[in-house]
Amino acid sequence: MSWEAELFTFLDDLEQQAEAMYDAERGVELADRSRAEYHHVTLASRLMASVGDEVVLDLRGTGPVSGVIERVGAGWCLLRGPAQDWVVNVGGVARVLGASERSVPEVAWSPIAKLGLGSALRRIAEAADRCVLHLADGGRHEAVLRRVGADFVEARVGEGRVELVPFSALVAVQSRD
Repeated sequence: MSWEAELFTFLDDLEQQAEAMYDAERGVELADRSRAEYHHVTLASRLMASVGDEVVLDLRGTGPVSGVIERVGAGWCLLRGPAQDWVVNVGGVARVLGASERSVPEVAWSPIAKLGLGSALRRIAEAADRCVLHLADGGRHEAVLRRVGADFVEARVGEGRVELVPFSALVAVQSRD
């Protein structure tokens, strides 16, 4: 082998070593950056990536509810269960099983997906459907939603009694009709 061939072989070997070192350092840097940026990922963005997937939502005061995530909005999701639909206040979720590994950042959501819990509850109130209100303290009330305020829902419970339920106390609304 000539000295030129040996030199090129030596230089090729050095170049391959340099590429391997760069790849190893870059892998560590990307993993570190990924961990550092994960604090921007919200539960809602993980749920948005799970639309169409079957999940189990463990709800405070209610327990586990399974179904397919049909829609996600700002602070809520619609879970289509085998018997009923659930409008779930994301603040009432204790844990999620079966969610996607991915995330869809809120900047990528459609304008409709940015509507809050009040918008979902207004649709139920307009339909005047019977439902069950599940509260954070474990309470349940069969009701018909009448009106929805900025941070509460007005519900007719029992024999025409009207209750105001703050969104902060509301875990989920379960369909009855």
